[in-house]
Amino acid sequence: MAICDTCGNDYWMAFEVRTVSGQVHTFDCFECAATKLAPVCEHCSCRILGHGVEVEGRFYCCAHCARSVDDRLGARIRDAVGAHPG
Repeated sequence: MAICDTCGNDYWMAFEVRTVSGQVHTFDCFECAATKLAPVCEHCSCRILGHGVEVEGRFYCCAHCARSVDDRLGARIRDAVGAHPG
């Protein structure tokens, strides 16, 4: 059995996540993995579980949140969902 890095639960179906930087984490569920690893939107504080957007090293869940913090920076990005090319 393995112990979850987030909640400490000792669970026989735990799994490992390996990050790009080489870190290895053990979790008992996806919720614990998201709590430990998912970035947090700098505007609305939700966990970013999808692609999100990054503007000058700051992470946001969507272009709307990026624009809410700084119109100048947020104007350079657009949400891709439902967007038409061109």
